[in-house]
Amino acid sequence: MFARTERLILRPSWPEDAASLAKAIGHPDISRNLLRLPERYDEAAAVDWIKRPRDPRLPEFLAFLRTRGAPRLVGGAGIARAENGRLELGYWIERSHWGLGFATEATRAVMRIARATGLIGVASGHFLDNPSSARVLRKIGFRPTGTVEPRVSRARASAVPIVMFEDKGSVEEPRVEAMLELYKDKMPVWA
Repeated sequence: MFARTERLILRPSWPEDAASLAKAIGHPDISRNLLRLPERYDEAAAVDWIKRPRDPRLPEFLAFLRTRGAPRLVGGAGIARAENGRLELGYWIERSHWGLGFATEATRAVMRIARATGLIGVASGHFLDNPSSARVLRKIGFRPTGTVEPRVSRARASAVPIVMFEDKGSVEEPRVEAMLELYKDKMPVWA
């Protein structure tokens, strides 16, 4: 599964992404805000993560800036199943690309795919000290649940409060129309 937005291409991770993925995730500003962080985040760990079994029904992407040359990794976004079975949206943006709207653009595309394929009840959250993430979630149709859950952060080596959100996006958006809009620039023109 792939997705294109105005500035990004979202695609699955490939083994050749390991070096740039390890470098991005290894940055302390990124790793401290991730819940699903491997014990180590070097290139070998990135390859292991890329090759792990995945649920093909859940959208999971790396986000690359569309350029005239080789696309540049700017982040990742996807939906995973939490330990309690709940579907959760997660995302990260490489430090040098913060504040440019890439998180909103990538997560909006992921949620459009999720809604179009019938994934409902998606939750997400943000560390209490990361209000920028709350703004992203609100922009894509999530609303606070009013709950704060303690979650263990490997990078912070402790339990950290997570402010929980739930998807309140448009459930009335027809599935076919949502998919057509995602790929409108690739639709054939019939004479």
